[in-house]
Amino acid sequence: MRTLAIGDIHGGCRALTQVLERAEITPNDKLIFLGDYVDGWSQSAQVIDYLIELSTRNKCIFIKGNHDVWCEQWLAEGNVNDVWYVHGGKETIESYEGYSKARKLEHLDFFETMPLYHLDDENRLFIHAGFTSMHGVQKEIHREAFYYDRTLWEMALTLDKRIKRDSELFPNRLKHYKEIYIGHTPTTRYHKYEPMQAANVWNIDTGAAFTGKLSAIDINSKKVFQSNTLMHLYPDEMGRNK
Repeated sequence: MRTLAIGDIHGGCRALTQVLERAEITPNDKLIFLGDYVDGWSQSAQVIDYLIELSTRNKCIFIKGNHDVWCEQWLAEGNVNDVWYVHGGKETIESYEGYSKARKLEHLDFFETMPLYHLDDENRLFIHAGFTSMHGVQKEIHREAFYYDRTLWEMALTLDKRIKRDSELFPNRLKHYKEIYIGHTPTTRYHKYEPMQAANVWNIDTGAAFTGKLSAIDINSKKVFQSNTLMHLYPDEMGRNK
């Protein structure tokens, strides 16, 4: 059985189906999604439909991202967060056109039951963004850090590679876990179009919302599977390239 971690989808259902086909997913595979399923391309509601159906065939874990929090608030209360609206919320709202109240409630339940992080039996952490407590996720005071924090990735990225894990200089935040898998910060910001590793942190957000691709990684073999560039899968749209 494989375990695959999948990066930020941002409404790109065509990329989602493509990357799973290229990974040749079977019902024996465990899939861990790192959040941000919505906001960007035109198929956010359809992504949620697909994931709900997928979870009936595969063992799936759906981590909650910051865009998912905003969409959940809209589905629950009808509130349109101004920041959300200009960062993909408009396209998400439009994707729900024609959806019944019952179907929207089903999606709301999907969002509400998402965990904020997942720890597997090999002490590997899966989380959308990061955490700030030097004592680990279970001691985090600010739960918003799980889907907003960028300091964990920035710390790992700037860590001197000569500092080994058993060194007193190795950050305590990173010592708690064998590996950490995140999304949230597109690798395209660093002109990288594949998942990036820094220390024991793997960033799987390869810019699907913008000019990049959707990525999945086999966490044991580290084999990477990618969709086409989403700009080519949605040639008449801008995504979040605005």
